[in-house]
Amino acid sequence: MSTLRLDADSLLRLVPAVYRNRDDGALAGLIEVLAREGRLVEADIAQLYDDWFVETCSEWVVPYIGELLGVRGLRELGEGVPVSRRALVANTVAYRRRKGTLAVLEQLGFDTTGWRAKAVEFFQRLATTQHVNHVRPEAAGWLSLHGAAALENVGTPFDHATYCADVRRIEPGRGRHNIPHVGLFLWRLGAYRLARSEGAPGPVAGSLHLSPLGLDTVCFNPPHTESDLAAVTRAVNVPAPLSRRALFDELEARRQALVDGREPDRTWFDDRPNGGGVPFALDLDGVAVPASELQVCDLANWTAPPDSRDYTRHQPDGSSVTVPMPIAAAFDPQLGRVVLAPARSAARVRATWCYGGAGDLGGGPYGRQASVEAALERRAGPEATPQGPGWQIGVSRLASPQPGQVVATLAEAITAWHARPAGVSFGLITLMDTSTWAESLVGAGRLRIPAGCRLVIAAAGWPALPVAGGVPGAVARQVGRITGDGVRAHVRGTLEVIGTAPGGSETAGELFLDGLLLEGDLRVANGNLRRLHLAHCTIVPGRGRLRVVDGNPDLSVELERSVCGVIEVPAAIERLSLDGCIVQAAGGLASTAIDLDACRLEARGSTVLGRTRVASIEARDCLFAGRLAVARRQEGCVRYSALAEGSSAPRRYRCQPDLALGEATGAAAAAIRARLKPTFTSVTYGEAGYGQLAAACAGEITQGAEDGAEMGAFNFVKQAHRLANLRSQLDDYLRFGLEAGIEFIT
Repeated sequence: MSTLRLDADSLLRLVPAVYRNRDDGALAGLIEVLAREGRLVEADIAQLYDDWFVETCSEWVVPYIGELLGVRGLRELGEGVPVSRRALVANTVAYRRRKGTLAVLEQLGFDTTGWRAKAVEFFQRLATTQHVNHVRPEAAGWLSLHGAAALENVGTPFDHATYCADVRRIEPGRGRHNIPHVGLFLWRLGAYRLARSEGAPGPVAGSLHLSPLGLDTVCFNPPHTESDLAAVTRAVNVPAPLSRRALFDELEARRQALVDGREPDRTWFDDRPNGGGVPFALDLDGVAVPASELQVCDLANWTAPPDSRDYTRHQPDGSSVTVPMPIAAAFDPQLGRVVLAPARSAARVRATWCYGGAGDLGGGPYGRQASVEAALERRAGPEATPQGPGWQIGVSRLASPQPGQVVATLAEAITAWHARPAGVSFGLITLMDTSTWAESLVGAGRLRIPAGCRLVIAAAGWPALPVAGGVPGAVARQVGRITGDGVRAHVRGTLEVIGTAPGGSETAGELFLDGLLLEGDLRVANGNLRRLHLAHCTIVPGRGRLRVVDGNPDLSVELERSVCGVIEVPAAIERLSLDGCIVQAAGGLASTAIDLDACRLEARGSTVLGRTRVASIEARDCLFAGRLAVARRQEGCVRYSALAEGSSAPRRYRCQPDLALGEATGAAAAAIRARLKPTFTSVTYGEAGYGQLAAACAGEITQGAEDGAEMGAFNFVKQAHRLANLRSQLDDYLRFGLEAGIEFIT
């Protein structure tokens, strides 16, 4: 077998020395072009062996392997979707061995959609007369009012109450309880874990909101992974809002077990090394609080818990002893509040918890390796080559300061950037923990980006990247060490940036922000900045805005998978680009969300909650919930989008409600417009389901994008495609004569 490698050095050595010695660079350049194509061929050959196996094959090969097993009708999900068809094909044989069981239906729902699923046989919940030879004590014909935990589950997939028969069909979502009905419930929201986060102070001593914005927020359960394909989904296996009652009962039982000297049962708080994890954890002054010292209760009135609670231990001789158990803090999972016990009220608090979200959008703790890599490998100028950062510094409120490496404030990091060594044009600042930096960087303290320079500010861990001279490949391999889950940096205050390049310079500076939660304005001052790129960031609607003041005629503002308040650009800039974003006005849909007097808007898969006023527009797969007003309607186009009534836009192609209206007039047209108004789970930032289309939203919107997915910011989730894949497989695994219905819980 040949040992020849198709790289530039190996190929150049095959050329006679006489030609290599006389080469002025042209031959080496040609060889490099050939080697680049050769590397692609080598990589393709190496992948051919991996493509024989479903675990290692390329994504496009999965349907072909599935065809060999008779798995057909799978829709293409595209790139960037957090679910693959690989698990469905890999588990097909195991599914068929257990065909017709609840566990298989649940696993099928999870593998095809990526959402946790719970299957329910509704005929098991019918109130019927039981045969004496087949008594089911758990299916009593009445409902006990004594069990608070059981009553809390009434109407949910974990309900154990019995019902009268409902003869309506389940498939369209009308009837539930009937003999042939099986329900498959899906949790669309995910649980996003914030590790050792810093909350906002509450109104009483020793209290805090878990949300750094000071908002009440519902805490979600991080789903425990099922260890067996045959296991049936329980409440701890789904990313649902946490229940006060369930957590309270377990922690009370744990304290009682410790008093009795027994091993406690662990369901929600499974803190063993190989356990499922815990939904909430607390650090006081850097020391972890045991779960047995947490009390779950309703903190609507911010009432502090006692320092201890008494429990009774029964002795073998029949006597009893009162044992006090310490209480460190009270926790309310429904409001996202914590109140420390009086003896601990002065402690510094860090909490680990989960919030609910519909997708990887906005400033969040999910992995962002691809976006950080893209920022670190951007070209610094038209003729420059990709390079690693030549200067870097970390910002942390937890790590010990190290001069020149780790500082405590963002202002110190920016000062160090301004004082960086001569000749350094590429810098990286990482905000290393989930903390709040209350800093306003304006005036003399604002961020300056000189000509030919690029700065990346990202929420990540310690930036273990080569300082100088690193090759692009080495940068890409080490980026993964700084982009771990669980980090979301919160900056409270105004961040002002100015490009200091001379007017007309082709090498004006660039600023990239990644993974930040900004509670305040992001302002571009009058100067010359070439690019402002926000990826996976949030400028909190109602508390901040993005504003570009006069100047910066060559500036391109790019928002990718971000949430933003009002965007104001009163002067002419190069363009504003939105890709998978939500932009929201502060005062509702009648207020202005985007105001671009002399600027072009390019939008793809985005949602605008408010009015939009632009000079020209090019939009696709978007939702404009407020009126759209375009000054120059002779250019541009709006495709596969939904526009509010009264909008003035350029050419429209397959837009709603125009497409559905057709020739309808009068009352019929009014009914169509009312039905096609987009509805959302929530339009309040900070609530679970923010920006998510409601389950009852019209199908013309939830499936109206160019590829058949939903219009708006969560187009990348591909909800319609996932459901189509599930429906195409569901009937194959149902028992004969049964009918399944799919229902969203979140």
